[in-house]
Amino acid sequence: MCGRYALSSPVESLEAQFEAEARALLTPRYNIAPTTPVPVVRNGGPGRVIVLQHWGLIPSWSKDPAMGARMANARGETVVEKPSFRGPFRRNRCIIPADGFYEWRAGTPKQPFCIRLAGGGLLGFAGLWDHWEGPDGAVDSCTIITTSANGAMAPIHDRMPVILAPEDYARWLDPATPAEALRELLRPCPDAWLQLAPVSTRVGNVRNDDPDLMEPIDG
Repeated sequence: MCGRYALSSPVESLEAQFEAEARALLTPRYNIAPTTPVPVVRNGGPGRVIVLQHWGLIPSWSKDPAMGARMANARGETVVEKPSFRGPFRRNRCIIPADGFYEWRAGTPKQPFCIRLAGGGLLGFAGLWDHWEGPDGAVDSCTIITTSANGAMAPIHDRMPVILAPEDYARWLDPATPAEALRELLRPCPDAWLQLAPVSTRVGNVRNDDPDLMEPIDG
């Protein structure tokens, strides 16, 4: 799964990496949790745009927007068949940028790890989005697609976000890409892409939101 992540890179870096125009005010965040607004890269007219969306997908057909609280992640193995995700998978794919994400290794207490690109840089999670309209207005929301853990992640957790290679961004976002070609992208990234480090248990409290959360600790 992917339930917490961080994004503090400058807007200019996001625009360059994802070849997109930022259309929202982006502030550094080090402990991003579901049900909050998150930056999303998606098609927007003649090019790509970066916009804020609610993290937790609310299907367009849902009668209750609270449903989104259970939709922060979508399993890549079943995303084509699940009623909540199959429509967005066909027409509303997106990329969710991150500097790193957190996962907890079982134990007493559970130990959080921060997972980043080896050598630094931005991650691009495969995501879906949808547009919901209710009596109080419209909401655009998103979900992060997950897959089985690679060898680097397996000692910590059995799931991880789908991390796209930059050369696959266009294929993922292109509405004309066949479903089978899309499903080929829903796989674990190579082990060598990632570096993992234990971090402070302070990340477990969503009220903590500072750069120290991403800093490695001894152990």
